[in-house]
Amino acid sequence: MAEQSIIEQVSVQEKVVAFTFDDGPHPVYTPQVLDIFRRAGGHATFFMIGEEMEAHPDIAAEVHRAGHEIANHTYTHPNLTELTLEEAGEELRRAEQLVQKVTGGSARSFRPPYFGVNDDILALAAERGYRTIGAANGAARDWDNPGTQHIVEHSRSAVKPGSVLIFHDGYGDRSQTVEAVRVLVEELTADGYRLVTVSELLDM
Repeated sequence: MAEQSIIEQVSVQEKVVAFTFDDGPHPVYTPQVLDIFRRAGGHATFFMIGEEMEAHPDIAAEVHRAGHEIANHTYTHPNLTELTLEEAGEELRRAEQLVQKVTGGSARSFRPPYFGVNDDILALAAERGYRTIGAANGAARDWDNPGTQHIVEHSRSAVKPGSVLIFHDGYGDRSQTVEAVRVLVEELTADGYRLVTVSELLDM
């Protein structure tokens, strides 16, 4: 079996970038993100938590309707490396059921909460048909609310064609993130970048 690894960057010729959003859907911030991408004519990938999908099914459905990708971010957001493989598998399975319910299809990718993976988790994800997705702009640390400017600068410096960028639209106040994403989307589209989903990026 091929060596599994976390994908943060895909080698492509074209100016494309994949924005990803973790921990939603959220009734306040997810619609704001959708609005940014609608105006820009781009798409993103939402790594949703199963429990949040159950709490806000209408917003999950709205994300799918708008043409964005929904991917697996587990059911309860544990560090999978601290669970048994059976428990980790159950986390993926329960989230996958909800993705299928909303989209009618299977999730193609998975992001481990806290980037918590080891070889067993990578193999488990691969067995389920997932690519495991990381991020090129981890230094932006938007989950810590370090300020809009920090998020923008540390994401901007990580961007090159084929980059996967991580942001959060759930769990807490995400207004800094939304503002940073607004700035980055405007800059990147003005610079000729297309905003694509993770699956589109992997298919290129």
